[in-house]
Amino acid sequence: MTAARTPAQVLLESRQRDSQEKRARVMSTVDAMKAKGETITFLGVARAAGVSNWLVYSAGMREYIEEARKGQAGTKAREKTSGGRASAASLATDLELARAELAAVREERDRLKDAVQRHLGQQLHQTGAKELAARVNELQAANKELEGRLAASEADRRGLQDALQETQDDLIAVREAMRNMMREQNRSS
Repeated sequence: MTAARTPAQVLLESRQRDSQEKRARVMSTVDAMKAKGETITFLGVARAAGVSNWLVYSAGMREYIEEARKGQAGTKAREKTSGGRASAASLATDLELARAELAAVREERDRLKDAVQRHLGQQLHQTGAKELAARVNELQAANKELEGRLAASEADRRGLQDALQETQDDLIAVREAMRNMMREQNRSS
Protein backbone atom coordinates (compact mmCIF):
# COMPACT_ATOMS: atom_id res chain seq x y z
CA MET A 1 0.00 0.00 0.00
CA THR A 2 1.36 3.44 -0.93
CA ALA A 3 1.62 6.20 1.59
CA ALA A 4 -0.55 9.28 1.14
CA ARG A 5 1.32 12.10 -0.51
CA THR A 6 1.51 15.44 1.20
CA PRO A 7 0.45 18.61 -0.61
CA ALA A 8 4.11 19.65 -0.74
CA GLN A 9 5.02 16.41 -2.52
CA VAL A 10 2.18 16.85 -5.00
CA LEU A 11 3.29 20.43 -5.69
CA LEU A 12 6.93 19.37 -6.06
CA GLU A 13 6.02 16.59 -8.51
CA SER A 14 3.80 18.98 -10.48
CA ARG A 15 6.58 21.56 -10.75
CA GLN A 16 9.11 18.93 -11.79
CA ARG A 17 6.76 17.62 -14.47
CA ASP A 18 6.09 21.18 -15.70
CA SER A 19 9.82 21.89 -15.78
CA GLN A 20 10.51 18.73 -17.77
CA GLU A 21 7.79 19.60 -20.28
CA LYS A 22 9.15 23.12 -20.76
CA ARG A 23 12.71 21.84 -21.17
CA ALA A 24 11.52 19.29 -23.73
CA ARG A 25 9.64 22.07 -25.54
CA VAL A 26 12.82 24.21 -25.63
CA MET A 27 14.85 21.31 -27.04
CA SER A 28 12.26 20.51 -29.70
CA THR A 29 12.05 24.21 -30.63
CA VAL A 30 15.85 24.37 -31.05
CA ASP A 31 15.79 21.21 -33.18
CA ALA A 32 12.97 22.63 -35.32
CA MET A 33 14.81 25.94 -35.79
CA LYS A 34 17.97 24.04 -36.71
CA ALA A 35 16.06 21.92 -39.24
CA LYS A 36 14.45 24.99 -40.82
CA GLY A 37 17.78 26.81 -40.99
CA GLU A 38 16.49 29.64 -38.80
CA THR A 39 19.02 31.60 -36.78
CA ILE A 40 19.04 30.25 -33.24
CA THR A 41 19.11 32.91 -30.54
CA PHE A 42 18.30 32.59 -26.86
CA LEU A 43 15.53 35.18 -27.15
CA GLY A 44 14.17 33.58 -30.32
CA VAL A 45 14.06 30.13 -28.71
CA ALA A 46 12.34 31.51 -25.59
CA ARG A 47 9.70 33.25 -27.71
CA ALA A 48 9.13 30.30 -30.03
CA ALA A 49 8.89 27.79 -27.15
CA GLY A 50 6.72 30.10 -25.05
CA VAL A 51 9.01 29.93 -22.02
CA SER A 52 10.82 32.52 -19.92
CA ASN A 53 14.19 33.94 -20.88
CA TRP A 54 15.52 32.59 -17.62
CA LEU A 55 14.82 28.99 -18.64
CA VAL A 56 16.81 29.15 -21.87
CA TYR A 57 19.84 30.36 -19.88
CA SER A 58 19.49 27.73 -17.16
CA ALA A 59 21.95 24.86 -16.79
CA GLY A 60 21.42 22.22 -19.43
CA MET A 61 19.35 24.43 -21.70
CA ARG A 62 22.11 27.02 -22.19
CA GLU A 63 24.60 24.33 -23.21
CA TYR A 64 22.10 22.73 -25.60
CA ILE A 65 21.34 26.06 -27.28
CA GLU A 66 25.00 27.08 -27.40
CA GLU A 67 25.87 23.76 -29.06
CA ALA A 68 23.19 24.36 -31.69
CA ARG A 69 24.47 27.91 -32.20
CA LYS A 70 28.04 26.62 -32.60
CA GLY A 71 26.80 24.25 -35.28
CA GLN A 72 25.16 27.16 -37.05
CA ALA A 73 28.24 29.32 -36.52
CA GLY A 74 30.32 26.70 -38.35
CA THR A 75 27.84 26.75 -41.19
CA LYS A 76 27.74 30.55 -41.16
CA ALA A 77 31.54 30.74 -41.09
CA ARG A 78 31.64 28.55 -44.18
CA GLU A 79 28.95 30.73 -45.79
CA LYS A 80 30.88 33.85 -44.87
CA THR A 81 34.10 32.60 -46.41
CA SER A 82 32.17 31.63 -49.50
CA GLY A 83 30.34 34.95 -49.46
CA GLY A 84 26.96 33.47 -48.47
CA ARG A 85 26.45 35.46 -45.24
CA ALA A 86 27.28 39.06 -44.32
CA SER A 87 28.08 40.66 -40.96
CA ALA A 88 25.71 43.06 -39.22
CA ALA A 89 27.94 46.03 -40.08
CA SER A 90 28.04 44.93 -43.70
CA LEU A 91 24.26 44.57 -43.78
CA ALA A 92 23.82 48.02 -42.25
CA THR A 93 26.18 49.47 -44.87
CA ASP A 94 24.33 47.64 -47.64
CA LEU A 95 21.06 49.01 -46.29
CA GLU A 96 22.37 52.57 -46.42
CA LEU A 97 23.73 52.02 -49.93
CA ALA A 98 20.39 50.57 -51.04
CA ARG A 99 18.59 53.60 -49.59
CA ALA A 100 20.95 55.95 -51.41
CA GLU A 101 20.52 54.02 -54.66
CA LEU A 102 16.76 54.05 -54.21
CA ALA A 103 16.79 57.81 -53.73
CA ALA A 104 18.97 58.20 -56.82
CA VAL A 105 16.66 55.98 -58.87
CA ARG A 106 13.62 57.97 -57.76
CA GLU A 107 15.35 61.23 -58.62
CA GLU A 108 16.38 59.85 -62.01
CA ARG A 109 12.83 58.63 -62.63
CA ASP A 110 11.39 62.06 -61.85
CA ARG A 111 13.99 63.80 -64.00
CA LEU A 112 13.35 61.46 -66.91
CA LYS A 113 9.61 61.84 -66.53
CA ASP A 114 9.91 65.63 -66.79
CA ALA A 115 12.23 65.35 -69.78
CA VAL A 116 9.88 62.93 -71.52
CA GLN A 117 6.95 65.24 -71.02
CA ARG A 118 8.85 68.21 -72.48
CA HIS A 119 10.21 66.27 -75.43
CA LEU A 120 6.92 64.58 -76.12
CA GLY A 121 5.27 67.95 -76.50
CA GLN A 122 7.98 69.04 -78.93
CA GLN A 123 7.82 65.81 -80.92
CA LEU A 124 4.06 66.04 -81.33
CA HIS A 125 4.61 68.90 -83.69
CA GLN A 126 7.50 67.27 -85.54
CA THR A 127 6.60 63.61 -86.00
CA GLY A 128 3.79 61.58 -87.39
CA ALA A 129 1.43 59.34 -85.42
CA LYS A 130 3.39 56.13 -86.17
CA GLU A 131 6.70 57.51 -85.00
CA LEU A 132 5.01 58.98 -81.94
CA ALA A 133 3.42 55.63 -81.00
CA ALA A 134 6.80 53.89 -81.33
CA ARG A 135 8.42 56.52 -79.11
CA VAL A 136 5.66 56.19 -76.49
CA ASN A 137 6.17 52.41 -76.42
CA GLU A 138 9.91 52.89 -76.00
CA LEU A 139 9.38 55.31 -73.14
CA GLN A 140 6.89 52.99 -71.45
CA ALA A 141 9.43 50.14 -71.60
CA ALA A 142 12.07 52.39 -70.06
CA ASN A 143 9.59 53.37 -67.36
CA LYS A 144 8.82 49.70 -66.59
CA GLU A 145 12.54 48.96 -66.31
CA LEU A 146 12.95 51.79 -63.81
CA GLU A 147 9.93 50.58 -61.84
CA GLY A 148 11.50 47.10 -61.71
CA ARG A 149 14.78 48.51 -60.42
CA LEU A 150 12.85 50.49 -57.82
CA ALA A 151 10.95 47.39 -56.67
CA ALA A 152 14.19 45.38 -56.44
CA SER A 153 15.81 48.13 -54.37
CA GLU A 154 12.78 48.19 -52.06
CA ALA A 155 13.00 44.40 -51.61
CA ASP A 156 16.73 44.66 -50.81
CA ARG A 157 16.01 47.39 -48.29
CA ARG A 158 13.34 45.30 -46.56
CA GLY A 159 15.66 42.29 -46.39
CA LEU A 160 18.43 44.37 -44.90
CA GLN A 161 16.05 45.88 -42.35
CA ASP A 162 14.94 42.38 -41.30
CA ALA A 163 18.55 41.27 -40.89
CA LEU A 164 19.33 44.38 -38.86
CA GLN A 165 16.30 43.74 -36.61
CA GLU A 166 17.43 40.16 -36.03
CA THR A 167 20.89 41.37 -35.06
CA GLN A 168 19.35 43.86 -32.66
CA ASP A 169 17.23 41.07 -31.11
CA ASP A 170 20.38 39.02 -30.57
CA LEU A 171 22.03 41.98 -28.86
CA ILE A 172 19.03 42.42 -26.55
CA ALA A 173 19.12 38.74 -25.64
CA VAL A 174 22.84 38.87 -24.88
CA ARG A 175 22.36 41.92 -22.68
CA GLU A 176 19.52 40.19 -20.83
CA ALA A 177 21.67 37.11 -20.33
CA MET A 178 24.50 39.22 -18.95
CA ARG A 179 22.12 40.90 -16.52
CA ASN A 180 20.80 37.55 -15.36
CA MET A 181 24.30 36.13 -14.95
CA MET A 182 25.39 39.19 -12.99
CA ARG A 183 22.34 38.87 -10.72
CA GLU A 184 23.07 35.20 -10.14
CA GLN A 185 26.71 35.96 -9.40
CA ASN A 186 25.75 38.71 -6.98
CA ARG A 187 23.28 36.41 -5.22
CA SER A 188 25.82 33.64 -4.86
CA SER A 189 28.51 36.03 -3.55
